[in-house]
Amino acid sequence: MYKSVADTAQDLSMPEHQVMRYVLEGRIRAVHDGQQFLVNSDQFERYFKQLERIKEEIEIWKNTPIPEDIDIKDED
Repeated sequence: MYKSVADTAQDLSMPEHQVMRYVLEGRIRAVHDGQQFLVNSDQFERYFKQLERIKEEIEIWKNTPIPEDIDIKDED
């Protein structure tokens, strides 16, 4: 499915000018139909999967309690 640069920017939560820059640099593959660039949204499937995995790992890290340090002794 092909989307416009504006729709792609909204899906990626990025500014439209940044997505356009990535298209012009070749970092995002796009097709020019004579009037606008169209981006194939299937190329971001892996990106979204990785983003979700990273969010899950951050939540696990935040919810993991800090273990007590065995080197610290309560001596006065």
